[in-house]
This record gives sequence, C-alpha cells and structure tokens, in this order.
Amino acid sequence: MWPDLIKKSKEGGLDTIETYVFWNAHEPVRRQYDFSANLDLVRFIKTIQNEGLYAVLRIGPYVCAEWNYGGFPVWLHNLPGIEELRTTNPVFMNEMQNFTTLIVDMMKQENLFASQGGPIILAQIENEYGNVMTSYGDAGKAYVNWCANMADSQNVGVPWIMCQQDDAPEPTINTCNGWYCDQFTPNNAKSPKMWTENWTGWFKSWGGRDPVRTPEDLAFSVARFFQLGGTFQNYYMYHGGTNFDRMAGGPYITTTYDYNAPLDEYGNLNQPKFGHLKQLHAALKSIEKALVSGNVTTTDLTDSVSITEYATDKGKSCFFSNINETTDALVNYLGKDFNVPAWSVSILPDCQEEVYNTAKVNTQTSVMVKKENKAENEPEVLEWMWRPENIDNTARLGKGQVTANKLIDQKDAANDASDYLWYMTSVNLKKKDPIWSNEMTLRINVSGHIVHAFVNGEHIGSQWASYDVYNYIFEQEVKLKPGKNIISLLSATIGLKNYGAQYDLIQSGIVGPVQLIGRHGDETIIKDLSNHKWSYEVGLHGFENRLFSPESRFATKWQSGNLPVNRMMTWYKTTFKPPLGTDPVTLDLQGLGKGMAWVNGHSIGRYWPSFIAEDGCSDEPCDYRGSYTNTKCVRDCGKPTQQWYHVPRSWLNEGDNTLVLFEEFGGNPSLVNFKTIAMEKACGHAYEKKSLELSCQGKEITGIKFASFGDPTGSCGNFSKGSCEGKNDAMKIVEDLCIGKESCVIDISEDTFGATNCALGVVKRLAVEAVC
Repeated sequence: MWPDLIKKSKEGGLDTIETYVFWNAHEPVRRQYDFSANLDLVRFIKTIQNEGLYAVLRIGPYVCAEWNYGGFPVWLHNLPGIEELRTTNPVFMNEMQNFTTLIVDMMKQENLFASQGGPIILAQIENEYGNVMTSYGDAGKAYVNWCANMADSQNVGVPWIMCQQDDAPEPTINTCNGWYCDQFTPNNAKSPKMWTENWTGWFKSWGGRDPVRTPEDLAFSVARFFQLGGTFQNYYMYHGGTNFDRMAGGPYITTTYDYNAPLDEYGNLNQPKFGHLKQLHAALKSIEKALVSGNVTTTDLTDSVSITEYATDKGKSCFFSNINETTDALVNYLGKDFNVPAWSVSILPDCQEEVYNTAKVNTQTSVMVKKENKAENEPEVLEWMWRPENIDNTARLGKGQVTANKLIDQKDAANDASDYLWYMTSVNLKKKDPIWSNEMTLRINVSGHIVHAFVNGEHIGSQWASYDVYNYIFEQEVKLKPGKNIISLLSATIGLKNYGAQYDLIQSGIVGPVQLIGRHGDETIIKDLSNHKWSYEVGLHGFENRLFSPESRFATKWQSGNLPVNRMMTWYKTTFKPPLGTDPVTLDLQGLGKGMAWVNGHSIGRYWPSFIAEDGCSDEPCDYRGSYTNTKCVRDCGKPTQQWYHVPRSWLNEGDNTLVLFEEFGGNPSLVNFKTIAMEKACGHAYEKKSLELSCQGKEITGIKFASFGDPTGSCGNFSKGSCEGKNDAMKIVEDLCIGKESCVIDISEDTFGATNCALGVVKRLAVEAVC
C-alpha cells in the first residue's frame, strides 16, 4: 500500500512523510536483523523520495506509538545487568547506540540524508522523554545529554530533534506533541517552532469508545500554529493503519489504528477531513514566502480575536483568528467587515479576501459502506473445519519446560515469543488439612491482562480487566480432591505496556500471590502457593506447530462436521475466494469471542468482538468549538469494540485462500464473512462563492438524490430545502455536471443557480447528495 498512500498524501498537500523505526520489528532477536518485505526501511524512504517528498526519520529507538513495549525488543529487558531502560545504564546505552548507528549507516550507505542529496531532512532521537524524565532523577538528565551527544556524533548532516524535551541540549531541537501547539516555544531562541505530532484523532482500546476529532478543530489547530510562527507541522496520524500480528501495545490497544486520520485504515480518503485539510494546505502554501520571510505583526482586538500580518515587499498576508468558544466575531480591517466564526481562523493571502476559514467546510462527506462479498462460486456461508488446541499436558498434567520455586514475570519467561504463558503447580491435600472445607476458593492476583484457571484439567473460570487497569483479583470456588491436585493458570497478554515512567518494569502475567482459601464459619485459612514449585510453558501447541500456515507440516487432522461453537481453545479453518474488484477487503468477525486470525498465513492481528465498548456517547452532533480531548466526541458505544478487520489485497491469491482462527474464549464462526469497503454516496453542504468537488473515488457518479442552493437544512442523507432557493433547477444543473463522471466541480454562486429570494444576511449554501 506504500506507493498509493504516499501518492494520496502528496495529493492532500503534504510535502514530508514522518516514520518511526521499530526496534523490536527490525531486531527481534539480538543481532539478528530483519529489513525484509514490509520492514524494508530503505525501500520505504526511497518510495517517499520517488514521489518527490521529504522524510523525517524518527529513530527513537523508543517510539511509544501504542506499539508493543514502546518499540523496544523484550530481549533488551532480559539482558544481564540491564536493570532498567531509558536511563544511564551502560548495557542499555550500548544496545541503543548500536541500533541507532545501524539505522544511520543504512541511510548513509544509500545517500538518503538531505546532506547527501536524499529526502531525509530531520532525524529524531528519543521520544517524549521530558514527560517522564523527573522519575529518573539525575540519571534522566544525564541520559538526555548522552542521547544528544550520541546522535550528534553520527554526523548525519541534518538536525536532530527531541519531542517534548524542554531542556533539549543544543544543537538538538525540542519539538511539540499534542492537540494544540500554537503556544509552544522552543527552549533555544534560535530553534524553529516545530510540531512533531498533531493528533488527528486518538487510538482505541478494547472496551473503549471510538474517538473522533472534527475537521474544523483539526484545521483550526494547524492554522493557529502557523499564524503564531510555526515552521513545521506533522499529522499523527495522517494514515494510522492496522496493528497486524501482535504489535498492538498498551496493554489493551485494538488491532485497528485508524486514528480518525485523513487516510483511513483501508487507505480511503476520510472525507471531509482529507479535503478540508487539503484546502488548508493550499491556502498556507499560497502565502509561503510571507510566512518564511515576512515581518510579523499581531494585533489583539479582544481577548479572543486577533489579526496577524505577514508583510513583505510584495504586500501583506493575514490571519484573522477567533478563539472564543461560542461567539462569532465581526472583524473590521481597513474599513471592510469580515465574519470570523467562533473557534476559527481565516486566511487572507492579500489581507483583502478570505480564501479559507477553518470552520467553513467546503469539501464533500464520503459515506463508506461494507458491501457483500461478490466472488465467483463463493457459497453464502463459509464451510468450516476445526480442531481443538491440545492442552492436556498443561491444563491436565501441569507439565512445562522450565521450573522455579516462585512466580515469574511473563516478560522474563516468555521473552515476548507468545501472548500465552502457562503457570502450573500442584498441591497435596488431606481431608484433615486445616484448609480443607466445602467452601474453598482459588484467589489469584493478576497483572491486568487475562487469566484462564484450570484445576485438575477442568476450566473453573476466566477473568480480564480493562484498559488502564493493571491489577485485579481472580477468585473462584474450587473442588479439590484428597491427594495431588494440579493447578494450571494460562496467562494471556494483550500487548505489553508502551508508555510511562519505568514502564518497562511493570510486571505482566501472574504477579501473585496465588492462594487457596478455606472457610470454616467465621474462620478463614489461607495457603499461599506463590513459592511452590511452578512449571512454565510458553505458548500453545497450535502456535508452535504453526497451524495457521499453509506450509505447516502439522496443519492436518482438521475435522469436518459437528462444528463446535462457544468452545474454548479451538482452531477453525475455511477457504474462500477473493472478493471481485479492487476495493479494500474487510473481515467481519461478529459472533466470535477473542483470539487471533490469519489469512494465507499472514496475521491480521488479535480480535475481540465480544468486548463491548463502554457507554458515554451522545446523540448530539459533535461541536467543533472549544478545546478537544479524546473523550469529547466519541461514538459506537454499546457496540463491539472492533468487529471489522483489514485484510490487505496483497495477501490474497487469485484462487483459493485460507482463513484460520484461533478462538480463545469460545465463539461461533458461522457468521464470519468477507466484505469490501466502497463509497455509497458523496454529500456536500458548501458555502456560496466557493466550489465543491464531488468524487466517487474512482467510480462513476450514477445519480443525484438531492440538490438545493439557498438555505437548505439537515445533513448527509437527510437534507431538506430551506426557506429560500435559487430560481434555477439545482437538481438538473448538478445532474448535468456530474452524472456519468468520476468527479465534478460545482461553482456555488447565483451565476450558476440563479438569484434567490433569501433574506438579507442569510448565508447561502449548496447542499447536494450524489450516489456512487
């Protein structure tokens, strides 16, 4: 998808692409590197270069990014003498410098830095360390100085930046991350004012609502930044994409990383956000010379309203801003009145005519839908085979590969080789044991991910917490027998923590204590099993035997018929034909519990449609006015946190394809199906004296359902004529301009639609709904 995404980014008005470098992906095993296929960093930078764009290389190598363990490989945590990461620990510093130098040298060898004629104009070391530095004391400050010196010694010939680092040592430049950075000032007066992450939306967690940031507010933040001296602004994310495989961090970050970005998870234009920003970029580039070299004067008219002039020998360019959250402003400039809506910025390249206002959206809204899978000879319902996960040796017999007389952190034991780790022990009881009673329970202190508890091979219960909850108590009644009893606990991680001070030291798995509780009336007796002899087994047999891979020699013995449903620890397999056409493909996993899915051996990530999003959504339209947070505008409450999963077309074969599911909780695969993502309609509600482009993104416009010029009301799919309208037939005009074309441009004026009988002061607009 790289060339297509980068081309669309350029079409959207971007001139630079930022990318993180993920250490755990490129060095999964110490000194064993992987830069193949989608990890080919050089190819990615060259793809950017081939499109005529610049690049920012955020090496980190700590990246956060809601990525597993913040991008650090877990083997790093387990090195002898490592103690903790992101501080003046010689073992860590040596590994960090080794990886940073490796990446720098790769770029140098291909002449990819701007100093060599390449596209990379900035490089980044560390990331948002200033947010947590005080927790590391004096060692934190020493570490920042070391990072800056180490980076500078690489001699890349372009500036190094540090995000959120107010004390960034020169010549390193500190930059801003956040919803708004117009008030940000670099710590060095000679440094440019740069914004590394303008959050276009927010990430999603399992059980969390879907955050949305309006196009108006996002555009406002950008225009305000450049009004007040900004020089460089990057969207995080412009395309979010998908956390394939086990790379989602957190814990509890979803597989989707759509981020409400201008390019959605599937690579489609997220309209109107994409188009509204594209128009903003064009307006800003039209005054680029003034922004770069003009003399700046800002005049505050009130506490909320200001005018900023950028003057050159060729003339002036102006920003009019109104940061009041409720009240529009009337700005008089050189004898001419301008209306500036609340929480908006107007751009006037000649200080005479407004070409853009952040609150006035003049771009289409695209309505995307999931369409039925139209594939040749595809049955309506997928035909499934199945086989159980073999847990006899673990759940029933308690046999593992490693033993210890203590509970071990899952990161230490599993080394991130799997989500799953078995903790197994035995306890011998006699009926005369003081703990023996008819009311015995097993109590476990868990780290906040998932635990499945088995006693003598029988599943007694499962429990999990939610995002941002890292400890909980599992307690369940148990029926033990006289003699030896096997207690087997399967711990499952949902991505390792990726952010916070000393986040790398936060325990995962069964942290303990693990206790048997006996009750005799008012008396409670506790037997602590934490220091018993525990046996450990990493992973599950089906993963080890790669049942998800078509090449696996173990991928046989699948059973047909009598398909079990709602059965824990079960593998399912089916074949399917690829959907026809070129539209993006999505996999509907409704009816399933939790697990992982693979298409032709490629992991599409963790799924968990049974985790329902919390309440707290409003039916009211989101008000763009006022400061945004990730809880301000949310949607999809009470629905599956994620039901749809992206399947890249590059993973599909022309003929038969294989889908494999591992169902951990128990679910029903009979509802699973493939669909495509396509545009159903394009709507616009744009202002007079502007033009509206309608596009079906590569498909023809087949009809016009509504068109009215005047003061129409409503929203896409629910437009109505208002109190006044142009005398010409708006429907016929738009039909003649648009039907049968992939795109059309409509001039919104009385010249096109005829004079109206609208009252004085009515803001005239065109509302249109086109069918794709």
